[in-house]
Amino acid sequence: MSASAIFVLDLKGKVLICRNYKGDVNMSEIDHFLPLLMQHEEEGLLCPVLSHGNVHFMWIKHSNLYLVATTNKNSNASLVYSFLYKLVEVFTEYFKELEEESIQDNFVVVYELLDELMDFGFPQTTDSKILQEYITQEGTKLEVAKSKVPTTVTNAVSWRSEGIKYKKNEVFIDVIESINVLVNANGSVMSSDIVGSIKLKTMLSGMPELRLGLNDRVLFALTGRDKGKTVVMEDVKFHQCVRLSRFDSDRTISFIPPDGESELMSYRINTHVKPLIWIESVIEKFSHSRVEIMVKAKGQFKKQSVANNVEVRVPVPSDADSPKFKTSTGTAKYVPEKNMVVWTIKSFPGGKEFLMRAHFGLPSVENNELEGKPPITVKFEIPYFTVSGIQVRYMKIIEKSGYQALPWVRYITQSGDYQLRTNV
Repeated sequence: MSASAIFVLDLKGKVLICRNYKGDVNMSEIDHFLPLLMQHEEEGLLCPVLSHGNVHFMWIKHSNLYLVATTNKNSNASLVYSFLYKLVEVFTEYFKELEEESIQDNFVVVYELLDELMDFGFPQTTDSKILQEYITQEGTKLEVAKSKVPTTVTNAVSWRSEGIKYKKNEVFIDVIESINVLVNANGSVMSSDIVGSIKLKTMLSGMPELRLGLNDRVLFALTGRDKGKTVVMEDVKFHQCVRLSRFDSDRTISFIPPDGESELMSYRINTHVKPLIWIESVIEKFSHSRVEIMVKAKGQFKKQSVANNVEVRVPVPSDADSPKFKTSTGTAKYVPEKNMVVWTIKSFPGGKEFLMRAHFGLPSVENNELEGKPPITVKFEIPYFTVSGIQVRYMKIIEKSGYQALPWVRYITQSGDYQLRTNV
């Protein structure tokens, strides 16, 4: 079972807009939502599902809005939450910013969208590109659209319209990997993994069939090939366009792609990752006088690669003042509202080492409050490089008209949750 009704509330709990799908829950039940939420907040027991009698509220907060689904059945909570997040995504596609003002300015469009997105409490058409074909933001077009619904909605391929034409047929493939690393104060890697995604920008005419080949270890084992580097992908998630039965039987990623930008798949690789940018820090705190910080950053990746827009964020005591910096490259800046120093290096070649020194004054009266030990965090992006070694071996494009299309591939590695703990 799914949702009975969907509500959009402001921060005071006032209903801005709502849609009753099943009529089995009294619409006035929503009045209990905000008092329940505040009560749980005060008790420190905030929960994504709140209950009042036999009515359950499943909610998310976005900007200055609450999106709430109500039900009195044992609903599929993960389905409802997926729908609420999809709702945010669709509204953002339509209104650029989803906030109280954009809901009030677009009541008619929001009602139309709520009608199409869900039917009798079950999600229906949730692809914003398809919705934009027949729900537009011009009032005059809304009347015309009602008489003609695009065939895409009833087609087997609901994510792609027919009759798409391009002068030049191309498909751009981005392989993006984020590295999550946690290093303890002694310099040992405590946890690490790689989270990857393959994103497409498709500019192809007609209804093309695409086949994507990766250096997947399971595929190589099935076909008896074990040459070259292979990767083992876990937690693989695909866009709805991928034929899952085909992937399960012979690991072929075969699909008719959505037009424009989309995420084809995401995956996780659970492996020991050597930190690409290694940080050594010495933080000396002299009571009632000063803090001396020395940070050394070393690029532990191939010399021919370059990390761009590197940010090393070093925590400092909340009562520090009078900052002085010295860097071998880049710039250092004190951000007092976040109690940190941000050392920015625009271009960081592999194998290089750079140094940053910082000096802060401390007040003569010591702060009695116990402060935690936040870690040093690092942000970076390395183009033309993947840590896992994943490769796009081929991209075949088959279309009945037989046109030639160009696939372009780009690899990017970036920092995910990248933390190095300190002793001080």
